[in-house]
This record gives sequence, structure tokens and C-alpha cells, in this order.
Amino acid sequence: MNHRTAGVLLHPTSLPGPWGAGDFGSSAVEFLDWAAEAGFRLWQILPLGPSAAGNSPYTALSAFAIDPFLISLERLVDDGLLDLSDLEGAGVANTGHCDFQAMRAAKAPLLRKAWLSCRDQPSEEIASGFTSFCDDTWHRAWLDDWCLFQALRRRYDQAGWWTWDEPLARREESALATLRHEQADDIGFERFLQVVAYRQWGQLREAARERGIQVMGDVPIYVAQDSAEVWAHPELFELDENNRPTAVAGVPPDYFSADGQLWGNPLYRWGHLAETGFRFWVERLQANLEIADLVRLDHFRGFAGYWRVPAAAETARDGEWAPGPGLALFHAFRDALGEPLPLIAEDLGEITDDVHELRRDAGLPSMKVLQFGFSEPQTIHAPHHLEEPTLVYTGTHDNDTAVGWFGSLSEDEQRRITTYLGGVGETIHRDLVRAALTSVARWAVVPVQDVLGLGQEARMNTPGIADGNWSWRLKDLLGPADAQWVRELVALSDRQASHGDD
Repeated sequence: MNHRTAGVLLHPTSLPGPWGAGDFGSSAVEFLDWAAEAGFRLWQILPLGPSAAGNSPYTALSAFAIDPFLISLERLVDDGLLDLSDLEGAGVANTGHCDFQAMRAAKAPLLRKAWLSCRDQPSEEIASGFTSFCDDTWHRAWLDDWCLFQALRRRYDQAGWWTWDEPLARREESALATLRHEQADDIGFERFLQVVAYRQWGQLREAARERGIQVMGDVPIYVAQDSAEVWAHPELFELDENNRPTAVAGVPPDYFSADGQLWGNPLYRWGHLAETGFRFWVERLQANLEIADLVRLDHFRGFAGYWRVPAAAETARDGEWAPGPGLALFHAFRDALGEPLPLIAEDLGEITDDVHELRRDAGLPSMKVLQFGFSEPQTIHAPHHLEEPTLVYTGTHDNDTAVGWFGSLSEDEQRRITTYLGGVGETIHRDLVRAALTSVARWAVVPVQDVLGLGQEARMNTPGIADGNWSWRLKDLLGPADAQWVRELVALSDRQASHGDD
């Protein structure tokens, strides 16, 4: 984390391929080849957890599990768990957008078939990996709960856990013991999926290391109400006697939404978490640092103070600020992980002095976004106000693409920006990439969409809008011409690949 580095933002689901959404297969390795050729030494991903309704990686069904639909079926053929003939005619056409429903329908029976192959004729390598994974300390802490949770979701046709029969919703041990016996195969299947998903992701991370590329993960501050963690540990969350939230998460009105954003996630009982030494959060961070080299803490401001919205409210306007855990949480992280903490603070939005103070006291770098940098000369996102221990983006997954953003501005705004950047509107994506890479910021991260100069149709997420997000994907692999101009800028801005090899 001590060298000037260029990074690229692309979630695995956005990779091309034949299964309706990208995964951990050959396209991911080919993407790493391209990224290395372009001089990128950091790959930023979004959370890898199994998504709930809306397909958002930020409302996952688990804070620890990996989405099993990211498993590459081709790699299962290589492992001898599927035959190549199983894949023939089973794919989903790539339209440039993820078709999650078709992807799940196509992959689900093949993942089940791979499990049956593993169960009935396990290879020594798979069996050994299965045992070591399930016995690992970090995995034992969450794996059993996740597998039980998934087996029950299947039994109750994906209904929320608070609607299940009360003995199971409240985790009575006799009911869980019966479940373990009656649905032993389903539970084994879920364990198998996590073993394979972690194994394939580990192979992909090793491929990244071989190319001098580190992975930056992403930890959402909240978990979904319909998640294994809220079911398994309701005492950690603000729930009533019926296991329904008394208040939910969101953010007040801001740049993205006049009504604020009503996320709906249950809120933490930070006082209770503090009494446990923040064990849940420490384990969560340890698990994420098993799958990434460094981690972006999403919605960092919520650790200083969070927006608490009554559960019955229709918009986030009705919320109020409440104190977060503060520096005590980061002391717990240091006690478990040592220093320096491999964390980046996502400190965007309504940031007050106490948030800046917490970030500085925790010793974490800040984030800046160039799309926010031209509203006025004094803004902290302007290139001339950036500081060295900073991660700068042209835009994040929550922003429009550079081309889409620029096209939405007035002529006067466009003129001011092109005057500042010394470019022309037709090359705004390259102008912003150049500004990010040549800035003083230690880390500069560029979404793939801005490398390619794609428009609003390639936007990943529009905050405050429930539908139509998270589905953009590449139709084809990236080419050498796209890598060449980036590599030249990487060299000119002293973000050379050799730094990553020190």
C-alpha cells in the first residue's frame, strides 16, 4: 500500500462469458492478462456475497459466503466433476447485460450434478480441500449457520426467515437437530458450493498475484435483514420481539437523491457488539482479508454516526443521526490484525468533522471522486486539492460513466471542465483518466467503462433507484489498444509495475 498504484474497477459478474453473468472462469484470467498489460496493479471488486432481491452485492444473504453462481462450470469440468457434454447447449446469450434469472436456471442443475459427482466419487484433492476448509477456524464460525439457512430458504421457497415456523425462526436446538438429519444432503450441497467457490476464487487470486496484481475487496457496513447473520445472531441487531427491525439504515438527502436513500437494512446494537469486543466485525474483516489483499470499508461515515430511520418510514427524510462505534472498533481491528490496517475508508456523502477525525485517528486513507471535483474550485474532490494518502476515482460504481456524466452537464459546466483538464468533450473519459493517474493521490482507480469510453447505458448503479442496477457487463474481452494508452499514462505518472514487486 506504500507505492503509487493504478487500479481498475470491474466486478466479476461484468465479465463476458456464456452463462448470463460473469464468473471465476477463463474470462477472469484473460481480464487479468489485459489488466497487467495495461499496467494496472490493483483490481477492485464489489462484494462477492450471494445477493438477495435486486441482485445488489450490497444486500447479500451472507456476510461471509461467496455467491455460488460465481462458480465456473468450466473449472468443474477441469476438476472432473462435470463432463464437457453437460455444458453443451446450456449457456445463456450475452446481450451486454446480466440475465441473473437465466443464469441461475442454467447453472443450478449443473452445480447439483457436480455435487453428486463429488459426493459419490470424491477425488483425493477435493476431499482434502473439503475437510481443511470446513475445519478452518474462520469458516467454522459461519459455515454451519449458512448451510442451515440455505437449506431452510429452499424448504420455505425463499421466504424471509422471520416467516418460518417459529422453532426454526428462533433456532431451537431440537428443531435444528431434526433439520440437520432430514436435509443432510442439502446441507452437504451448500458446504460443497462454498468449498468450490472459495477454491476457485483462491485460484483466481493466485493468478492475479502471478501478474503482480493485488485485489481490493469491499465490505458493506450493513447486512440484509434476510441474511444468515441476522437469523443466527438477532441479538446483534435492532429487532423487536417478532424479529422485525425497529429502525433501518439509510442516508439523508444528498447529491444522489432528494429524499435520501432508504436502504432498509437492520441496524447494529453497537453497545452489545462492544461488550463482545466487536467479535462479529473482527471475524468479518478477517474473512474478507482472506479473499482480498486490502479492503474498502463501505459507508465509513456510519462508524462515526449513522442515519437511523424508523422502520415504518416511507422515505429516509424521517431519519436522525445516531452515534456509531467510533475508534473503539478500529482498536479491536488493530488488536486482531496488527498495523497498518489494510483498509480504505469510503468517506463519501455527508461528511462531518467527526468522520474526518475518526478516519485520521484510525490511520485510514480517504477516497475522492473526480466527477465531484469541478462544482467549485474549493471542493476537496478537485485535483488541485487532493492529498497523497488518498484513493482517487474518475467515478465509482455509484456514479454514471465519465461519458454519461459529462453529457448530462450544461454547456457552461462542460466548458469549465474541458478548460481545467485541457481536453475536449469527445475525449472526456481519457481526460479524466489522465487527471486521476497523474494526480498526487497514491492510488488511482478507473472503472473499465471509463477506459472504454462507454456512455450512460453502461452505468452500474443509480443510488435511490431500486430497479435496473448491477446488470452491466462486457460483451467482449478487452483489446490491446485499450491497454496501450493506459499503460503509457501509468508509466508517465510513475505508477510503474515494478513498484508492486518490491
